[in-house]
Amino acid sequence: MKNKIVVGVILAMLAWAIYDFTTTNNTAKQLNESENEVGLEVGDVAPDFELALLNKEERVKLSDFRGQRVMVNFWATWCPPCRAEMPDMEKFHQDRDVAILAVNMTDTEMNDEQVGNFANTYELTFPILLDEEAEMADLYNIQPLPTTYMIDSNGVIQYKTLGAMNYELMIQEFEKMD
Repeated sequence: MKNKIVVGVILAMLAWAIYDFTTTNNTAKQLNESENEVGLEVGDVAPDFELALLNKEERVKLSDFRGQRVMVNFWATWCPPCRAEMPDMEKFHQDRDVAILAVNMTDTEMNDEQVGNFANTYELTFPILLDEEAEMADLYNIQPLPTTYMIDSNGVIQYKTLGAMNYELMIQEFEKMD
């Protein structure tokens, strides 16, 4: 009798394992066949966000740029690598059909005027967004500055880097995207 119970339990566990394995594989297959999940890694759909522009008169959402290739750059005026990559970002913006969203970590700045002065000094023409409450820094788990995401026209992250990019790397990663 005891052996029959043990065999029954083993068969039940085996049946459950087979069911769980096939269900998991089908779910993974369905995910691959449908849209990617929202996340922060290459292959994930970039989390949507909305922030005020530097002029504070307009707000911009990442999803407004669906259908375009987008570079999202998290930066601050006091960050030396951020300062170093800004001229390359401006050149990249001028040379390519790319939307650049430069998200300033405004909560780490002395004031908004400092950000405006920085943009004027570097003659930046791409949108500067203000993360005044560090909401996007939290959403994107920003650790070092700068951090950059290259997002394709479908909203999928194609490249992520922690640290400054130069013009050549921007072009290289941009040309890989749809």
